[in-house]
Amino acid sequence: MTSAEKSQVKVKFSRELAELKDRLTELARLAAAAMDKSLRAFKERDADLARAVITGDVAVNDLEEAIDEECVRLIALFQPVAGDLRQLMAMDHIIAELERIGDSATNIAEEALTLGQFAPAPIHPRLELMAQSVQEMVRQSLDAFFRGNSHLARQVCLADADVDALDHTIIQDLLREMCGSPGAIVPGQSQINIVRNLERVGDHATNIAEEVVYMVEGESIRHRCQG
Repeated sequence: MTSAEKSQVKVKFSRELAELKDRLTELARLAAAAMDKSLRAFKERDADLARAVITGDVAVNDLEEAIDEECVRLIALFQPVAGDLRQLMAMDHIIAELERIGDSATNIAEEALTLGQFAPAPIHPRLELMAQSVQEMVRQSLDAFFRGNSHLARQVCLADADVDALDHTIIQDLLREMCGSPGAIVPGQSQINIVRNLERVGDHATNIAEEVVYMVEGESIRHRCQG
């Protein structure tokens, strides 16, 4: 292959990679919007909004599958190496995490529908803090990816410990309340399910951040996040 041909291949690969990033951006937007809507449906007891989240999960799944196929195609066609290959591999892992975030949003929306069948009950006072923390982790992990910022990615990893602590505290409080009042069992269980899904979303954000560190630094920090 001549130098001119190699240059053309490089330009074509860069263009298609940029287009793939645009599609990943759209998937990230859909997943983040689903999380926001599901939490609003829960807080505002908005059944229509909850159903919209559930229906919209199809678009998230379809886009994730399309991007996955494109990642495989680009790897087979261009046979990238080093940083380019790590970037494509990271993208393929990140879209899977985004699809799972969409699944958790759907689960939260389903719990919002369940809670809507009962008289309004107090929401655990720290649940909203947990939701905000998790949403910020997702935002920062994606920001780290698009900016290629491994330092920010490592900060996301560290934030997961606070989310895990909130998960434990809220669930223990809700279990004590449920033991003391039979009427609190169903709404308490729904809140526990929401908390567990939020904790999973925090894990997905952490996984995205770990992929960013690998993409930028070539170092795997899975299961051993570092500051």
